[in-house]
Amino acid sequence: MPCFYYDKNCSYKFIIKHYLVLTIISKILSNSLSFLVIIFILLSSKIYAQDNRVAIVIDDMGYRYSDKNALTLPGAITYSFLPHTTYGKKLAVLANNSNYDVLIHIPMESENGKKLGPGALISTMNQQAINQSLAKSLAEIPFAIGINNHMGSYLTQLYQPMAWTMVFLKKHELFFLDSKTSPHSKAEQAAIDYNVPVQSRQIFLDNELTDEYISQQFNQLIDVAKKHKTAIAIAHPHPETIKTLNKLIPTLKSHGVELVPLSNLYKSPVDNVTKTNVTE
Repeated sequence: MPCFYYDKNCSYKFIIKHYLVLTIISKILSNSLSFLVIIFILLSSKIYAQDNRVAIVIDDMGYRYSDKNALTLPGAITYSFLPHTTYGKKLAVLANNSNYDVLIHIPMESENGKKLGPGALISTMNQQAINQSLAKSLAEIPFAIGINNHMGSYLTQLYQPMAWTMVFLKKHELFFLDSKTSPHSKAEQAAIDYNVPVQSRQIFLDNELTDEYISQQFNQLIDVAKKHKTAIAIAHPHPETIKTLNKLIPTLKSHGVELVPLSNLYKSPVDNVTKTNVTE
């Protein structure tokens, strides 16, 4: 498995792999101290290059066949599929077969009463109903490694349904990504209480479908990653979004930022993230 963040075991492997080359260079320089200096420089550059990491999640996948175009985005994109939709399962299989991280985008009750769609969780459900709904969604996309909420500005504020959700995720060894549609979300606390790995979205990239706005949000994503070492963005499979991200994603490297699968940002159940702007 590649080293997406600093890990001493990976560093040792790196040293061993290049030991012969380093030894030759050291002998040429005829200075034992040079050997240590070279190791330090190489390791430092390796760590630095992998220090700032971002994950980009494309959710709302599954209603339109044209969502397939999002699967052509460059790099380690993460995809989240709405359950029981016309193309959700088919596109999720394609993403999984291409070794992308796959999530289930679970509709949850919102404050504005928007239509939720199939597989939704609402506040009148008891624990059994929540378990049954989540089980059906997972049965459709059994290779999913986690879920994030679709809408949910109301339900995520309620601790009890969030706790029941975390019990299910814990049982099935899944993680939770809080899309953070409410500043009062209790999902993170419930996840911590039930020892479920959790992270939160920092940036929505495409609330406005213009190149200027998406580029502005993308630059903000880079800034957050540089300040906090990691950042998570959510976007959607709109043609405008795909066109702009195809242009912007290859620039991450020049900013010293690495695009990684979302799962690489989950190191422990209690990892926290920076505060976010809230949008349904």
